Amino acid sequence: MMEALRIGHLSTFYHTAVLLMADPHLSGRLGVPVRWQLFGTGPAIVEAFEKNELDLAYIGLPPAIIGMARGIQITCIAGGHMEGTVLCGGRNLAAFPEIDRIEDIFGQFAGHAIGVPGNGSIHDVILRDYLERFSLAGTVRVINYPWADLVLEAVVKKEVAAAIGTPALAVSVQRYADGKVLFPPSRTYPHNPSYGILANRDLLEKEQHLTEAFLMLHEEATALLRDQPAEAARIISSYVGFVDEAFVLDTLMVSPRYCAQLSDDYVACAMDFVGILGRLGYIEREPGEDEIFDRTLIRRTHPGKDHYGSNGRSHPL
Repeated sequence: MMEALRIGHLSTFYHTAVLLMADPHLSGRLGVPVRWQLFGTGPAIVEAFEKNELDLAYIGLPPAIIGMARGIQITCIAGGHMEGTVLCGGRNLAAFPEIDRIEDIFGQFAGHAIGVPGNGSIHDVILRDYLERFSLAGTVRVINYPWADLVLEAVVKKEVAAAIGTPALAVSVQRYADGKVLFPPSRTYPHNPSYGILANRDLLEKEQHLTEAFLMLHEEATALLRDQPAEAARIISSYVGFVDEAFVLDTLMVSPRYCAQLSDDYVACAMDFVGILGRLGYIEREPGEDEIFDRTLIRRTHPGKDHYGSNGRSHPL
């Protein structure tokens, strides 16, 4: 039996990690101790995989693909959430629905800076892809921060004109910087693989039963986020201790598309990122779909149609 299941996670409320960490019986349900490790960004998690310090992790797909292109032996075995990248800023800024085209939203930042989490994170890649497509790469400055809290601080101090990151960042900008969402996450980058469950390939070979058991608990937790968001917010707030239930619930409802399945839309969008990462210079080799995804276990634990489209309406903030 394994000494412990080592799981990397981010400080992100809508990941099932917090719900599972709050479960006092988790180790008993899995039959093995669980060792959780917090990271500031997805790229840092990829480095930990490279050092063989993790078995599983919660991570956005672009940094994972960057790692795979470097030869790191990881693969995505489940989804978790779609469309978790949100552009936000002050209430004086032009925003949807008054501005209907995202290129016009970004255009207002010519000559200014946008704050975003670490280089290679899904938010960073989406931002840089848009800036290049709209011929703004030379006029809008991108400032990367190792932790989302630092992005919020930069907005508050007006070091950046706007920020792009998680729903929690968007809610924080609303609360602490008198801000708002500038463009709906569902239209910012449709179907983007906000995060998935990544596994060390060695774990899949040696501990398939344990990995499948974890995915069953992950799916249960996504169902709670999807079907009982108020109860999920209560559990998360109580466990974390420094955020109130209203903040967590607002975060959960910014982009309420939760499911463990690897849907065709999820996979297709992830594969689009492969070409984008190559074009932007993040990778030199383009991994194929069979290298990026292994759907074997999730098809057993979550048979049938995915639930990404069955969630509630997003919160307007």
